[in-house]
Amino acid sequence: MVALSFALIAFSIDAMLPALPQIATELSSQDPNKAQLVLSTFLLGMGIGFFFVGPISDAVGRRPVLIGGALLYAVAALLAALSNSLEVLLLSRFFMGVCAAGPRIVGLAVVRDLFKGRDMAQVVSYAVMIFTLAPAVAPAVGAAILLFSGWRSIFVAFFIFAVVLLAWVGGRLPETLTREKRAPMRLSSLISASQEVFSNPVARTSMVLQSLIIGMLFAMLTSVQQIYGEIFGRAESFPYWFAIVALVSGVGSMANAKLVTRLGMRVIISFGLAVQTCVSLLVLTLSLAVAPEQMPFALFVIWQCTVFLMIATSMGNLNAMAMEPLGHIAGLAASLMSAISTVCGVVIATPIGQMFDGTLRPISGALFVMALVSWLVMRGLNRNEATTAAAE
Repeated sequence: MVALSFALIAFSIDAMLPALPQIATELSSQDPNKAQLVLSTFLLGMGIGFFFVGPISDAVGRRPVLIGGALLYAVAALLAALSNSLEVLLLSRFFMGVCAAGPRIVGLAVVRDLFKGRDMAQVVSYAVMIFTLAPAVAPAVGAAILLFSGWRSIFVAFFIFAVVLLAWVGGRLPETLTREKRAPMRLSSLISASQEVFSNPVARTSMVLQSLIIGMLFAMLTSVQQIYGEIFGRAESFPYWFAIVALVSGVGSMANAKLVTRLGMRVIISFGLAVQTCVSLLVLTLSLAVAPEQMPFALFVIWQCTVFLMIATSMGNLNAMAMEPLGHIAGLAASLMSAISTVCGVVIATPIGQMFDGTLRPISGALFVMALVSWLVMRGLNRNEATTAAAE
């Protein structure tokens, strides 16, 4: 059940990728890049939803938020399937994102309510394992649906997905947060937690880095289908290449779990950003030197793998770094940082995607700059902490 709630977001994003050309042809033929907004508006809604769902579930219980989120998501998916304009479709996708934030955040809270220690770790491990596979299979599912029907049928699949989750939660999950453990929503608590997060240098730096890294991921996601189809002429095989890259990302997550205890979070983050800076610079240099049709396809796939590996090995570590000094407000801090970094990532990535011009120059240039800035910020944080430790 938890894995299904986690996978809802991955399915909602990645299953849409093969459908973007059809949506562009039908609803935005004058500007095909606008079809990317089908992803961006969902991600924006999800980021805004992260602000509220945690505190609401703490105040009213887990079941109402899970059931309400899944129900409204299903309604929004049907509205998207029936939409006859890009504006209505984007509005529906925005509300789908807001509603999908509920199952994602509250699903993890349910695990914390019911399990402790190794039992909790085991349940989360199973959920994450399935969640890792979701991005690998979602584009293939979307492509399979397109073989037999149009892009609207993908939203029908989203509706069915939400109904299954709704029935499972409604019929099997009791309320896991008892009344005596609930915490009323107070504006003062949110303001106090926000002030503490923004005043902590590690948490503040982590939020900046997460925003830039999520911006890199979202920029790649919004443009990747056009890159495979228009630059490399591999639109039909795109789901399979994407699956390979997603599986590599899953391997990276497992490797990070093994290496972080030996090398430390900061070393892994810095190394990943340094590698991304170098590879993005290589792609940018080559894209400026040769025509788009001469770009090596293998190099792009390797570059895409490095982006996904960077996400897999840095996001969890950055969250853990930020939570170290904020354990007493972990729930509010996690919601706040997830929301801000997601919204900022969408704001960064959307114009990059809209600059797609049939070459890798806009996206490679943007990722090079963001990776370099992120590496410099991380280096500055490490240097400041080393100076502080020496002074003490």
